[in-house]
Amino acid sequence: MADNTRDLHTLSTLAGKTVIVTGGANGIGAETVRLFNSHGANTVIADLERTRAEGEAVIRSLQHPTSALFITVNILIWDQIKALFSQCIQHFGKIDIIVANAGIMESQSLFDIENVDEQGELRESTEGFRVIDVNLKGTINTLRLALHHMRHNKPVSPGSLRGSVILVTSTSGYFGTTGVGAYITSKHGLTGLLRASQQGARDLGIGVNAVAPFFTPTPTFKELAEKWKNSGLKSNTPGDVAQAIALASTQKETGKCYMVVGRKSVEVEDSRNALLERWLGRETTGLLQSASKLFEANGYPLPKT
Repeated sequence: MADNTRDLHTLSTLAGKTVIVTGGANGIGAETVRLFNSHGANTVIADLERTRAEGEAVIRSLQHPTSALFITVNILIWDQIKALFSQCIQHFGKIDIIVANAGIMESQSLFDIENVDEQGELRESTEGFRVIDVNLKGTINTLRLALHHMRHNKPVSPGSLRGSVILVTSTSGYFGTTGVGAYITSKHGLTGLLRASQQGARDLGIGVNAVAPFFTPTPTFKELAEKWKNSGLKSNTPGDVAQAIALASTQKETGKCYMVVGRKSVEVEDSRNALLERWLGRETTGLLQSASKLFEANGYPLPKT
């Protein structure tokens, strides 16, 4: 996924924009911060306090370190993530792009039914629920606050978006072959969030798109990365994913998901929609599409509590 002239021109439009990257102190997040900053964007690393040393090291490595901040946040704590947005606006004036990248994976299988207590009773998967909370609830928190604040941005030109949100999901949001149950469940949830957010975001003039990386070697997966390399399989680099994120953030379109596999980026939501009739048949597809138009025109009636 080397830069070409068109990509370089597109990324040049990032100059002067303000970007928040959650989970930006390490891995794909850190590489994304570097790329945005190298193109002149104000960059905010939003991450846990325990990552401060790594985050500040990233800032020192940037081309424009004075245009970057590290802000402590736990995206599950509402007051903290509200404060993140407020601090960014206070410092830079507005927020143009949000990269909802923060996420974790379980270290113990969700399906470990031998994990029992002293009485032989199966333990609750607290770690699995933590993964779902961080990856899904935390991203919902991030998206809602992004929409809330970005709606006040003035479009740069007629027809342009007021802001851009990139959800960093995974190929695990479309497939489930790795068997990492909580992670796969949470990432499928993000695919649903991408689709569910479109009408509301579009009404506000905000783009919500996603990037779904396949396996990307990072220090967290050092052992697997070595096996992957020895197998001869192509793998992404964090830079490949960062470039897909940056390019997606400049799109005028919304509702797209760019799957990054073996250093290639492929948009998958349009192809899924194009294949619905072949998948479900003409009659079923027609009914679903007609119902979707009805819901878009009249809204979906929510149950009264």
